[in-house]
Order: sequence, then structure tokens, then C-alpha cells
Amino acid sequence: MKLRPLRALVEVTRQGGFSQAARTVFATQSAVSKAVRQLEEDLGFVLLDRDVHPPRLTPAGEIVHRRALTLLAEQDDLLAELNALRGLQRGELRLGLPPIGSSQLFAPVFATFRARYPGIDIRLVEHGSKRLEEVLRAGEIDLAGLLAPVPAEFDFKLVRQEPIVVLIAASHPLSQASELELARLSALPFVLFESGFALNPIILEACQQVGFTPHVAARTSQIDFMIELVAAGLGIGFLPRMMAEQRRHGDVRVVGLTAPALTWHMALAWRRGAYLSHAAQAWLDLIEPAR
Repeated sequence: MKLRPLRALVEVTRQGGFSQAARTVFATQSAVSKAVRQLEEDLGFVLLDRDVHPPRLTPAGEIVHRRALTLLAEQDDLLAELNALRGLQRGELRLGLPPIGSSQLFAPVFATFRARYPGIDIRLVEHGSKRLEEVLRAGEIDLAGLLAPVPAEFDFKLVRQEPIVVLIAASHPLSQASELELARLSALPFVLFESGFALNPIILEACQQVGFTPHVAARTSQIDFMIELVAAGLGIGFLPRMMAEQRRHGDVRVVGLTAPALTWHMALAWRRGAYLSHAAQAWLDLIEPAR
């Protein structure tokens, strides 16, 4: 059943006649009369007694009128909710971020987004980049922080690119260098992140390119713990430069990498061709281009 004939019936009753109702719904009197007549034919009941003035609801009309008020109110509520979503007055942003780099890159965005759109709930999940690809692919989140190269099935916006540096215990002779070729680190044990962290393949593939497979002494999912393991002399670690600089440790030195130079590219990705909510688009608009 269409709602326009119901609104015509309600307005005829509310305004006290067809001509008055026509002005309210911005239609001609004949169009309003036709709409009510069609409604009566569809339902198989006379809804208005037209022999009195103003027209009076019949018993069947009373039932339809009461239900029509509810349906029209629901329609108004529906439109109001959709307009609220469009105006970012309410809604939800489903966001997936990796543990590495998110605090530096996205904490300021969280604060700005919350101040501008207090009615939007942010549902955050944290996983390594590979797991985030899976939940994004399944449609469980709207946006995901992924390391480039981003799979072709996703659209993305680059957020930040940083050189990857090596962390070495200050007591080690190589810690005094300003830069080191990756091959010179082949004899040292590595402290890497857990599997599923996209930083690992970047490092391991580069090692393969220069001819060695590193011995992995330990794995962790925590940046601070990795730094402490390096400080204790367990092995060397790797981080994007901005994270290494923000986590300076008295017993750890930050050294640049060359031959090859490695780069960490963080991007925000979403499913190609999928609907992107107004909240997700607003989040993307707050992200400054990569530098």
C-alpha cells in the first residue's frame, strides 16, 4: 500500500474537506479525491461519508485513519533518521586499525572527529594488517588501516610514509653508525612482530633480496616490549622512523637502513565500489595527504 493516499485521507479529515486538504499536500482537489477513492477501492470499504460537511470517517475509515497516523509517523521518523545520518548527527563508524603507528597517526583524528560529530559512535577493532584485510573484505568494518601495497580489490588513501630504521642496543659496535646496509645485519638475531603484522614481510623480503634469511630470536605484538628486548641485547628490531623517534630509549640507538632503503606506507582502505557511509567519508576528509 502506498502512503500518499493515506496522507490524503488524513489531511481531508484534519483540514475538514478536500479543497483544504489539497492546499496542504500541494495537489489539486480532484487528485486528492481520486487518491481517497482509489484507497477505498483497494481496501473494499467506504472510508468517508461525503454526504455530510465536513466529510466524516466511517467505522472502517476510523480504523484506517488510526493506522495511517501510525504509518505516516513512522515514515517521518524514518526520514528524520536518514537525514540525521546524512547530517552526521547520529550513526556509527566501524574502524579497523593496526597496533603499529595508530596512536601517532590517528589519535589526533579521533579527538577532532569526536568534537565535530559527537553523535557518531566509533567502533574500533585492532588487528595486524593481514587480519584487517580479512574483516574489511567481509564488510565487518568500513575503513581499515593497511600497509601498502594495498590489494587491488580496495580503494585507499595514503596517510603516511616513513623510512624503516633499525634499532640496535647502544652497547653494540654497529650502533655508532649513522646508516647500515641491510646485509651487514645478517649475523645478528632479529626481534620481529608476531605473524600477521605487515611490517614483517617488508623486512624478510628485503633480507632475501640481499641474500640471507635472518635468525628470529623473538616475536612480540608490543612495540615497547620489542624495544626493551633490543635494549637487553636479545637482537635488533625494526620500526618506522617516526615511531622509533617517539620511543627513544637510553640503551637503544636508531640507525638508518640502506641497500635497500625500506619504506613503511600506511593507507586507509575501503572496499572498492562498496557504499561508504557519511561517517566514513567524514573520517577520510579529516586525514591529511601522505607526506
